[in-house]
Amino acid sequence: MKRDQGERGAATIWMVTLMAVVWLVALVVLQMGAVRVARHRAQSAADLSALAAAARALSGPEGACERARAVAIANGARIDSCDLLDGVVSVYASVVVPRVLPLVDIPPVTALARAGPVTAP
Repeated sequence: MKRDQGERGAATIWMVTLMAVVWLVALVVLQMGAVRVARHRAQSAADLSALAAAARALSGPEGACERARAVAIANGARIDSCDLLDGVVSVYASVVVPRVLPLVDIPPVTALARAGPVTAP
């Protein structure tokens, strides 16, 4: 039986296409994982920064936000805003998302945390 010459090498093209799709899906999954890790890092940095600022605010509110910035930097984040009102500290922290996909630019992820004195119910 004689093969059709027009289909010679078609399996190679299909396999190359399949491998490209597999690689693309893998890169998308890795990018989603990087976003998720950055989100958790931002939330942890915001929580710890707010707690540090609230502890400092009890003794003197002057250095509370500076302490929050120092804690955020130590956790790989940056403070976008820090507000102190009536002993309650609100902190917005952001983390840059590492790029896995070369053509996709993802903005930094941001998290909010509040901390303050405990009141009796």
